[in-house]
Parts: sequence; C-alpha cells; structure tokens
Amino acid sequence: MKPKKNPKADLRRNWVLFLQIGLIVTLFFTLQAFQWRTYDPAQAGKDVLSLDDLPQEEVPVTVYDQTPPPPPPPVEPPEIKIAPDDADVEEDEIAPTEINLDDFVEPEDIIDAEPDEEVETVPFKFIEDVPLFPGCEDLDNNADRKTCMSEKISRFVGKEFDTRLGEKLGLTGMNLVTVLFVVNTQGEIEQVQARAPHPKLEEEAKRVISKLPRMKPGKQRGKAVPVSYAIPIRFKVQ
Repeated sequence: MKPKKNPKADLRRNWVLFLQIGLIVTLFFTLQAFQWRTYDPAQAGKDVLSLDDLPQEEVPVTVYDQTPPPPPPPVEPPEIKIAPDDADVEEDEIAPTEINLDDFVEPEDIIDAEPDEEVETVPFKFIEDVPLFPGCEDLDNNADRKTCMSEKISRFVGKEFDTRLGEKLGLTGMNLVTVLFVVNTQGEIEQVQARAPHPKLEEEAKRVISKLPRMKPGKQRGKAVPVSYAIPIRFKVQ
C-alpha cells in the first residue's frame, strides 16, 4: 500500500520565504555584535589629574605716593603774662645727695633701636633668590631653582589632591582650581587663598598647600622677604 502525501504539506513551496527570514535574523544579530561595547567600571570612574605649568600671575607692583604732606599752618604764640612775685616763703633745708658718676652711661655707648620696617611681599617671578624647596639646594642657578621648586610643588599637589571629590560633588568635564600662597621669612606657608567651582574644592586645595614642607626663605638684596606663589590645579571628571 503506497502512502498518500498531502500536497499542502510540501514545504518546498515556501523555501524562499524561510531563506529571507533567516538572512534578516542573521544580519540583525551581526549588527548588534558590531555595536556591542564593554567598559571597565574602575577605568570609567577614574579621574584624570593634569597640572599645567601656566605662567605665573603677575602681581601688580604697589607704588606708594612719596609726596610730602603740606606744612602745618602757622600757630600764633600764646600771650605771655607776667605773674606777680610770691610772698617770701621760708624754704626747707634739703640734705645734699651724693651722685656716683660710674653709674652713668657715656653718650657714645647708647645704641638707638632701629625702627621696624614693614617687609613687602615679592612675587615669585621677580625674586632674586628663590625659596629653596627641599631637594633643590644643590642647584646654583636661580632659574634652575625656580624650575625645581615648580616641579616639586606640582608633584606634591598631584599626589595629595583628592580628584575623586569632583565626582562626589557632581562636577563634569575639566575643572580649574587656582591657589595663591606666601612663603614667609621663616620659610613657612601662610596666607593660602583658593578659587574653585565649588567651596569643597577650595578647602581641599588649602589643605594640600598647607601640608607643603618648610623651605629656606627667599631673599631680595640679601635680606629674607616673603614670596608669593600661584599654582593652577586642573583635573578632569569623566
């Protein structure tokens, strides 16, 4: 007995349709595979810190007015009145007093105290003898000492500054923090000022700069003077 075949069960009639559907599905998965990307979470959230050796901000030189004050107006002498003589009064007898001349100081031995002079702050760009950062003492050239000090401070700030703070504050892109401080006549850091997009970044910049090591103070005409220094801190939040 021969099996009977239903003519409607012939699948070869729709093989073109099945072929087109298969090609479409294959092309779709191929395009998705090309567009598939993976990211490293640790690398994506990592902040990039870059310190640029921008030119120092030029601090305007203060020029004091040397014009002498006008002379005071003439004062008329007071009228002198002659008082009448007092009546004769019996004076008390005073015992003589002995004076030891050895207790007196000769006039040439007296040393006048020098008045305190206010020392003006000199910008880092114009200082004759730059402050010596620890590790830059062996350099004899003042220009080399300036370069050494700038590099040492940049490395210190790059190591200590918390760049993750920008991401915590919700900042994006490139951010700039400008810091200005003074190295006083004892080589210590003082008068730290900062300007940043957020107050937290200003506090972080002041904290880092205040941790700088003690330096040998800068000199102007052989005398220790305070020196002002400015540094820009740039970091990028991805």
